[in-house]
Amino acid sequence: MFKKLWRQRVELVEADLIRELHRTKSLDEKLLQAMEYSLMAGGKRLRPILLMAAADAVNGSGEKFITVADALEMIHTYSLIHDDLPAMDDDDYRRGKLTNHKVFGEAMAILAGDALLTLAFEVVLRQRDVAPEILLTVLREIGTAAGMSGMVGGQVIDLRSEGVKIDLTTLKRMHMGKTGALFKAAIRSGAILACASEKNLDALTRYAENFGLAFQITDDILDVTGNAAILGKAIGSDAKNFKSTYVTLTSLDEAKNYAQAAVNEALLALKNFGTEADFLRELVQYLITREK
Repeated sequence: MFKKLWRQRVELVEADLIRELHRTKSLDEKLLQAMEYSLMAGGKRLRPILLMAAADAVNGSGEKFITVADALEMIHTYSLIHDDLPAMDDDDYRRGKLTNHKVFGEAMAILAGDALLTLAFEVVLRQRDVAPEILLTVLREIGTAAGMSGMVGGQVIDLRSEGVKIDLTTLKRMHMGKTGALFKAAIRSGAILACASEKNLDALTRYAENFGLAFQITDDILDVTGNAAILGKAIGSDAKNFKSTYVTLTSLDEAKNYAQAAVNEALLALKNFGTEADFLRELVQYLITREK
């Protein structure tokens, strides 16, 4: 049931993403092609799915908020395009396909990322049947997560840490910004859109923080143990770029223990939820067994 619902929602998100992408006309067709190339390149669609699942968990209908969910995927895709650039991680493949700059050139890739980021905020405001004050709260959540105290700030720490051994506290702060912030925004936004109580919002926030941690630690593990064909990108890129990870700062076994502890904390955060949160429970447990 878990994987079936995931597949159904991936299909729903992908159909809606292409519709929302083409609702705004581009002054240049090549720019739109570059945006669509990365946006529709596949992937787990975790952030929109998390938003809908969080809304479901507080007895909301998650699919009602797919428009905001689309915007999160646009922001995530922009970050991947920029992350792959030569000035960042300098990767040639993403999701088994050539990275955006390899196909369209660096300048167009930068602009495609910029366009997806800015389009995302326009898309949030297309969400229907949500009170304006709630939508503004969600906009603030997403804007904060995408900016200097979230994704961008985390990326800066990442860049400044190349070739430098950092401690676990700094590593955690970096990943809570670079990766965890948008997960947290997705879950909190879904809960806010569904009018969650403060108690439930706090619980889902704790879940989100531990979800992001478990996800990132597993990513670090897969960069060492994963299969490039399954991952759809090169493995060993952290070592190539001399980056500190949970594996290099501890050990492979300790990293696995850290990931399991984060999963346990995420599950504990959901203890007062009923079956409506089962998807979130199964999802965080799936994280540490995934192969991509």
